[in-house]
Amino acid sequence: MVVKDQTSENHYGYAKDFRTALPQLLAVSVKNLLLLGYGMTLGFPTILIPAVQNPVEGEVLRLHSSQVSWISSINLIVVPLGCAVSGIVTAPMGRRRAMQMVNVPFFIAWLIFYFSKNTSHLYTALSLTGLAGGLLEAPVLTYVAEITQPHLRGALTATSSMCIIIGVFTQFLFGLLLYWRHVALLNIVFTVLAVIALCFVPESPHWLISRKRYSDARKSLQWLRGWTTPQNVDAELRDIEALYNKKQEVEGMEETLLERLNHYTKRSFLIPFFIVGYAFFVGHFSGMTTLQTYAVSIFQMLEAPIDKYYATLILGVLQIIGSASCVMMVHYTGKRPLTFFSTAGAGLCCLLVAGYDGYIQQNRYSSDVSNTTVSDVIASPNPNSWMPTTLLMLLALITHTGIRLLPWILVGEVFSAQTRSGGAGLASAVGYIFGFLANKLYISMVDTMSIWGTYGLYGIISVTGCLVFYFILPETEGKKLNDIENHFAGGQRLTNNVYRSQKKTNQELSKLDDLKGNLNPSFEADSTYI
Repeated sequence: MVVKDQTSENHYGYAKDFRTALPQLLAVSVKNLLLLGYGMTLGFPTILIPAVQNPVEGEVLRLHSSQVSWISSINLIVVPLGCAVSGIVTAPMGRRRAMQMVNVPFFIAWLIFYFSKNTSHLYTALSLTGLAGGLLEAPVLTYVAEITQPHLRGALTATSSMCIIIGVFTQFLFGLLLYWRHVALLNIVFTVLAVIALCFVPESPHWLISRKRYSDARKSLQWLRGWTTPQNVDAELRDIEALYNKKQEVEGMEETLLERLNHYTKRSFLIPFFIVGYAFFVGHFSGMTTLQTYAVSIFQMLEAPIDKYYATLILGVLQIIGSASCVMMVHYTGKRPLTFFSTAGAGLCCLLVAGYDGYIQQNRYSSDVSNTTVSDVIASPNPNSWMPTTLLMLLALITHTGIRLLPWILVGEVFSAQTRSGGAGLASAVGYIFGFLANKLYISMVDTMSIWGTYGLYGIISVTGCLVFYFILPETEGKKLNDIENHFAGGQRLTNNVYRSQKKTNQELSKLDDLKGNLNPSFEADSTYI
């Protein structure tokens, strides 16, 4: 028996090398161009609001405070509507074509921004970006889950949130260099690039199988698995077919609308939907959502020892660093450890901010904290103000290493094959609703409980989330989609180990060959669990 000296293979016998991973990285990177553009729509109001509040000479737009408040929130209100119908509207098109079509409202919105003459133009453009942002959720999240191998899925999915954050950050930079109308025009370039680049990546093999286009699905897998031969993708192709033909023959009748809706009442949908929804709740009410939105006023209220605008810029950089850390670590650590670290760390930071601010205000001001004004705070500087500033910086870093990205990673992989598109859209809608509520309730919470009471509540939610996740969150990193589906359907449960391929010695490879010959000719390559 000849034993080759080679690295271990993954579930389907693909060599775990750069050639196999490269096409998946390219496809995800192309998809991320769309998310970069979406992040730009979220960051654009930040430079638009001050420009229309205090317009330059010749600018026809001048908005009042009541109008400005809608600019900061109208897109977030519309996003859940797009999310709710995302799966239904985009599923018939296919993942790739849907991602291309979503760029059309983005393109129109940027043109409306550039040529806008009144507030209705701005509201229309913001509504379009919110609707398009919601519509992209299902095709984007399901595409990356369906084209990537299990050991790459977590890291490549995490790049989605990182690219949105980078998109927001680009608007801060563009706003320093260009007028806001010119920024809107420049953003069109990224929209056009996304449409063109998507022409060069394949459609999801899962979607092609669901449409019984088996030949196209095989070609797609060949491209995605390192431009390999048809024989090398047969095993994975059969697995994908099993996901869509579990309860009906390949030649059987199409499911009726009632049968499709029935999938959303089953355990295999309800349990993962609850987990993802709860992850969104903890992620938004862990203090980071409101910190990102109201950073300037929060740093001013807590007496940041550096300029509040520089502090906000540093906050954005730390978000990117945290997201990048999650992308690099999730494959090695798994999702559970990162979730525990980020929720516990966020809870500690929030509780320390609450305790510090409560102690300072109790000693410096009267017991009626609500009567304390910003001018009072500025007039009486605190030499220890580095502490809350540093804690909030740590909060930005820690939350983005786990809980802020966790629901977006899970949403593309925890739902069954029949509910993946619709589930991703509905779960994303819930996420945006929680984000809207976090921002909308923040001012009322501060007025009622003060800043230290608000962050105390955030801390309690984060710590509680850490405990709840310990019992309800399975480790999905490195697991096959059908294994995850079986777990939530009540079948074979997932272990909390993380799949990782390791290099085998010649002796170990020889034993594997013996097992393959003695047990089953179709025995899959060995997987090491740690």
